[in-house]
Amino acid sequence: MEIFGMEKLSLVDYDGYVSATVFTGSCNFRCGFCHNSPLVLDYNNLQTLPEDEVLSYLKKRKGILEGLCITGGEPTLSRDLPEFCEKVKEIGYKVKLDTNGTNLPMVKTLIEHGLIDYIAMDIKNDLESYGDIIGIKNYNTEKVKNSVDFLLSNTFPYEFRTTLIKEYHTAENIEKIGQWIKGARAYFMQKFKDGENCISAGLTPIDEKTAIEFSDIAKKYVQKVKLRGYDL
Repeated sequence: MEIFGMEKLSLVDYDGYVSATVFTGSCNFRCGFCHNSPLVLDYNNLQTLPEDEVLSYLKKRKGILEGLCITGGEPTLSRDLPEFCEKVKEIGYKVKLDTNGTNLPMVKTLIEHGLIDYIAMDIKNDLESYGDIIGIKNYNTEKVKNSVDFLLSNTFPYEFRTTLIKEYHTAENIEKIGQWIKGARAYFMQKFKDGENCISAGLTPIDEKTAIEFSDIAKKYVQKVKLRGYDL
């Protein structure tokens, strides 16, 4: 599998586990707040990290590291993702997948073959506002809805998560998201951090007071709601 980067130690990417994180290239969304723009817009010109080198590192660090987070880009666009996950599982790692939820067949394959242990699926915004935030006008949300329905109706461990952006998220948006994912086991609201690698410039994080208000709205619909990146 093509790997475009690796964070060798993380305490925050996979809750409950000391982990490493690998980054895939390419994405079918163009979210302005994405801080991995080179992986989305210019991955063909980036140097890759040999898969064997990644696997060798994971073998050497076994016992210190417990999990691997696979993020992107959008990992499910990589056709050989199942083969890579199988190799990681053979070493003895827990595997977390970050996804935008647009490739449910791939997600099902990974789950059915025991190749991942946890899914973090992005909920960009309420369904009516999806196209605006992902940079695709009149976006058909059917694939995203199908993935949400699948996770809500199964016992596989997952979380939904939204990166809060002042220019995109209001209390009304959060209310609609809550209604959409009603009954979800876990919903995390993340603080946006601006940076030079964001696709769009000039976006603003939601302040802590408003984020707490948003979390209170979501708690009417979701079992577990938490804020990430806020000093609480």
